[in-house]
Amino acid sequence: MTIDDRSEQLNKPLTIAGKEFTSRLILGTGKYRNSEEMNAAFEASGTQMITVALRRIDFDDPKSRSVLEDVDWKKYQILPNTAGATTPEEAVRVARLSRSLGLSDWIKVEVQPDPKYLLPDPVGTYEASKMMIEEGFTVLPYMNADPVLAFRLQELGCATVMPAASPIGSGQGIPDYRLIQVIVEQAEVPVIVDAGIGAPSDAALAMELGADACLINTAIAQAENPALMAQAMKKGVEAGREAFIAGRIPRKAYASASSPIEGVVR
Repeated sequence: MTIDDRSEQLNKPLTIAGKEFTSRLILGTGKYRNSEEMNAAFEASGTQMITVALRRIDFDDPKSRSVLEDVDWKKYQILPNTAGATTPEEAVRVARLSRSLGLSDWIKVEVQPDPKYLLPDPVGTYEASKMMIEEGFTVLPYMNADPVLAFRLQELGCATVMPAASPIGSGQGIPDYRLIQVIVEQAEVPVIVDAGIGAPSDAALAMELGADACLINTAIAQAENPALMAQAMKKGVEAGREAFIAGRIPRKAYASASSPIEGVVR
């Protein structure tokens, strides 16, 4: 790849379902201490897409509703998600609610029957995604780092695949990056690393692997200074993207001198 090719690749926008984004960092709305910190984090991150858990909003409670009312949705692509759904049917109902409210036809599919680890149900995720695609939704499925499932979801017609780095909110980062690497290698749709990122170095690693974007919530929302952490995550995403396009050196099992040894005085 030439320098010009790399420069073009670096400036290439993220394209999802025909829509272009210059930012490769997606943020969530949960766990912030207040709306001021949330909006400051959005601004500092440069994000253009925000995900919202509709099932966890009590539309009869103004405090719960504020997550929708306190965000300027003219500035962001809203990505409703089905967090809290334990079956495909529940997830589909949330997607229909989003559509009926006029929020979006885009939906982040989450089917999590396990309340302790919040791991996505692979069968439920596939079934929910299939039903939603048949109903005309733009589907972005959250999933385990499973290359076979990623391929099947892509084959189904999902707009992206969104493998977890590690369990939601755990901050564990990417303890084993190899499966995400396989997903990236075989992907024909954007790969968005979602869940478990705890620090900018984790986001950088995800992007170094060739991921197209990162979705981050807890690590920013629960930071002592969410806006500053959002800014740091933005830099991590950007640095990782640059490193991937630049092309890192291969890992070696032995040393390799940095300076030439020809002509060394002995």
